[in-house]
Amino acid sequence: MKKRVVIAGFGDTGLLVAINLGADFDIVGVSPKPCLVSGQELGMRLTQPQRWKQDYLMPFARYEKLDGVRTLQGLITAIHPDKAIVNVTLANGDVHGEPYDALVISSGVTNGFWRGNALENFAAINEAIDTASQQLLQAHSIAIIGGGATGVSVAANLAARQPQKDVHFFFSEAQPLPGYHPKVRARVEQQLQEVGVNLHPNHRALIPPGFKCDRFTTEPVAWSGGQENFRADLTLWAIGNMVPNNAFIPTGMLNEGGFVKTDDHLRVQGYHNVFAVGDIAASDPHRSSARNWGYRLLGHNIRAHLEGRDGDMKRYEAPRYRWGSVFGVQQNGLRVFQSDGSSFRFPHWSVRTLLFPLAVRRMIYKGVRKA
Repeated sequence: MKKRVVIAGFGDTGLLVAINLGADFDIVGVSPKPCLVSGQELGMRLTQPQRWKQDYLMPFARYEKLDGVRTLQGLITAIHPDKAIVNVTLANGDVHGEPYDALVISSGVTNGFWRGNALENFAAINEAIDTASQQLLQAHSIAIIGGGATGVSVAANLAARQPQKDVHFFFSEAQPLPGYHPKVRARVEQQLQEVGVNLHPNHRALIPPGFKCDRFTTEPVAWSGGQENFRADLTLWAIGNMVPNNAFIPTGMLNEGGFVKTDDHLRVQGYHNVFAVGDIAASDPHRSSARNWGYRLLGHNIRAHLEGRDGDMKRYEAPRYRWGSVFGVQQNGLRVFQSDGSSFRFPHWSVRTLLFPLAVRRMIYKGVRKA
């Protein structure tokens, strides 16, 4: 009889863990959505929603390696590690216990309107994406607050694709992209200037009381440094105000920030058969196991554990600096910045003919059916 792996959270990372475990296990994925709704590339999602949906909004049935995987739309409400059972409340209200031999916590975080854990159907998800994009289209002046990759992505894509707009980008440090290599930060800052983004360094916004940064605002923005208030037609908050989706996780598994404590093998500290990966996992200062092939390493370690080979488990080692594409696909292609400060570019012609169909869908996801 196959051993069961329950994956609590079936976003980008949880889905890839399932794909890399293969058909040797009985895999159950639990998600509040009926499909993959990626948290990646917000700039493209807002400026090219139809193109974004083709790559990042994907019914689970399209993934070939999920054939035989049981996906449940619902929310895990409790983990009982002593019994190796999780309680799941399904979208229809039914509640049942799901036993496991290994549990993967990949529930991620809630951050803005683009990353959440609310139960939603496909129509509601689709409508919300289109509505947010239309709101931006109707605004002339736009303020983006927050200097991370999400804020950079939105500012750059808006300015490059809709040059008639007045785009203002506010960030709390001297340069955007904290956590990235200094060379990357300087190059990104230069590119933002080249596409016409108005840069406002050393601006830390005062968050209105009770505001969760989960919607556009139109009110003036105040700053902790005493700078003059700024008002735009529309303000997008991308300040990294992440709230871990941890309501179902025992407090003993969490650190002071509410993220899951993991050891060097991405196993939850003190629990032999519970693992964590992605933004919910306190794997390193940047919680970077959502990248850096963390899903592949975790698939190996779960397999080793369930086969009684704990000594063969691999250590997760995070790079010093963050890395990634930052801007997404642009007119001249897709540039990927490396953790050592270097970068390489995929020409635009290769992105749709080679990168997505072969490298992403065939090699990383191991087969994606046509829509």
